[in-house]
Amino acid sequence: MNKVPLTVRGAEKLRAELKKLKSVDRPRVVAAIAEARAHGDLKENAEYHAAKEQQGFIEGRIRDIEGKLSNAQIIDVKALDLHGKVVFGATVDLLDPSSDEEVTYKIVGEDEADIKEGLLSVSAPIARALIGKEEGDVVNVEVPGGVREYEILEVKYI
Repeated sequence: MNKVPLTVRGAEKLRAELKKLKSVDRPRVVAAIAEARAHGDLKENAEYHAAKEQQGFIEGRIRDIEGKLSNAQIIDVKALDLHGKVVFGATVDLLDPSSDEEVTYKIVGEDEADIKEGLLSVSAPIARALIGKEEGDVVNVEVPGGVREYEILEVKYI
């Protein structure tokens, strides 16, 4: 399987979620199943079926996170000397010259992406257009509404 890029922050969030799933959620659902079993007839026991469904979800998520972490390539941009080049993990300040609007994005792995928080997936069109560029460069990005132009104001490795 191919390595999946993750930021240090993204890997820490996945590890924290995994720890919570194993130490809090899994024991809670096991206790709920045991309690539901104590109520008798399992065929018509809604609590039992709901708890079993939740257990399946939790176990699936645990496997998913463990798989992602085992195939993760954790990239710490603070440790690299990149001289203002846009790379995975970089935070980029952009200017849209047509609207004079400034935006800031951090380029992250697909699982970490959250556009509302300015976390842009490495596979997004804007991120793909920015990778390899430097401060001062102007990039044209093909978006569903056409082509947008951005000027790279600053590249940070935070």
